Amino acid sequence: MLFSKARSYLKFLINSKNHHGVHSPFVFDFVTKSLYQKEKPKNLKAFLNYRKDLLSNSNFIEITDYGAGSKKFKSNSRKISHIAKYAGISMKRGKLLFNLTKYFKPKNILEIGTSLGISSSILSIAAPDAVITTIEGCKATASIAKQQFEKYNFQNIDLKIGDFETTLPKIFKKEKFDLIYFDGNHAKVATLNYFNQSLQSIHNDSVLIFDDIHWSKEMEEAWAEIKNHELVKVTINTFQWGFVFFREEQEKEHFIIRV
Repeated sequence: MLFSKARSYLKFLINSKNHHGVHSPFVFDFVTKSLYQKEKPKNLKAFLNYRKDLLSNSNFIEITDYGAGSKKFKSNSRKISHIAKYAGISMKRGKLLFNLTKYFKPKNILEIGTSLGISSSILSIAAPDAVITTIEGCKATASIAKQQFEKYNFQNIDLKIGDFETTLPKIFKKEKFDLIYFDGNHAKVATLNYFNQSLQSIHNDSVLIFDDIHWSKEMEEAWAEIKNHELVKVTINTFQWGFVFFREEQEKEHFIIRV
């Protein structure tokens, strides 16, 4: 598994470019003003404290894993601090998520896979006027996230607890989203299923973010299918994340960008 991912990363490095190799004005603007934003994000104190809280929490909880499993954990009994460290968003990715959320200014956000709510906190800080819906299947992690949201007064987050197969169709039927962050299931069939369902909830300027697109061969296959979908016009592969855009005014293009 490690060899396969290392091979994928080597291939990524060979084929990737920085912003100087991007000729699309839309993608160039996004990369330079968001992904390559050099200024340190402001107002992240609440996120840093939120994450610090979890990293210092030595309590154990029993996880219910509905996804493709974990490469790090062998047991469903897990220490909260370990979940925050190994399954939560990293500092680097947190800052990137903050920057890109500030860049797109979404008003309606969906996060698929709350876990302990670390990414949710970033979304809330970056888009304080947005309505953020986040879904978690595991009641134990969702309970911790709920406590954290209340402690740090993240009032624009609507946490829904339930399995994705039941919960997502109801949400997609009645909402349109500016930004959807997929981080709940790293299996090919599930990822493609959620993507296809999400198409009824997108508009021309919606952006989808898929986490861990090189997590496995299956996820790489899912990413390839998403790229080739007839409604998808622009994709950006940053190895960790895959970005999807539906802009009808754009020619179909795929970019591999080093971040």
